[in-house]
This record gives sequence, structure tokens and C-alpha cells, in this order.
Amino acid sequence: MSLSWESTVIAIISFLILYWFLNKYAFGPLFGVMEKRRQLVLEQMNTADSSRKAAEQQMEEQKAALQQARKEAYEIIEQARTTSSKQADEIVQTAKSEASRLKDDALKDIESEKNKAIAALRSEVGGISVKIASKIIEKQVDEKAQEQLVDQYLKEVGNK
Repeated sequence: MSLSWESTVIAIISFLILYWFLNKYAFGPLFGVMEKRRQLVLEQMNTADSSRKAAEQQMEEQKAALQQARKEAYEIIEQARTTSSKQADEIVQTAKSEASRLKDDALKDIESEKNKAIAALRSEVGGISVKIASKIIEKQVDEKAQEQLVDQYLKEVGNK
């Protein structure tokens, strides 16, 4: 088999013409599509990287906000404990003062009723004494009769 230089030249020229057509009509648009795809992948990678960084930053912010919320909740709980303790002390103090006031009022009422009873008893004893004296004067009895009369009136008073 022998090689012919004409067919080799024609093959090379055909190859070059084919390469030129492919370069003009196939490789150009193909490389353009591939370049667009490369740019799209780069953009997506950059977007993903910035999204990841933003997500990390938001996560840190949320951790800080959560920590702050826990701190505020603890402060609110402590404040509520302090307030409730103060209110409990105030309620106890108010109850003690009210009990003391009621006790004082009751003692005043008892003293007043005692004084009224003593006054009524004095009045009654005075009236009985007057009655006894008037009876004694009316009868002009001896000492023994006088004792009986006093005992009788005391029994009457005791029955009333």
C-alpha cells in the first residue's frame, strides 16, 4: 500500500476545513454554553458561601439573643421572688397590725362592758340598799329580824 501525497493533502485540507467549520459553528457556541455554565456554577458557589456565612452569623445572633432572653427571664424570676417576698412580709405585717387593733378594740369593749356592769350593779345595789333601809325603818325591828329581812332581800336579788 502506498501513500499518495495528494490524498494526504486533500485529507489535511478537508480536516482543516472541517476544523474551521466546527470552530466557527460548533465549538464557539459549545464553549460559550460551557463558559455560561462555569459562570453559573461560580455564582452558585459564591451564593452558597455567602448564604452559609449569613446563616452562621444569624445562628450566632440567635444564640446571643437566646442567652440574653435567658438572662432577662432569670432577672424577671428573681424580681418576682423579691416582690412576692416583700408582699408576703407586708401582708403578714398588715395582718399583725389588724389583729393588734382588733385585740385593742376588744379589750376596750370588754372594759366598757365591765364598767357598764359595775355601774349597773352599783345602781342596783344602791336601790336595794335604799329598799332595805326603808323596810327596816318601816318595821323598826330588832337585830335578829333585821338579819332575816336582809337575808330575804338578798335571796330575792339572787333569784332575779
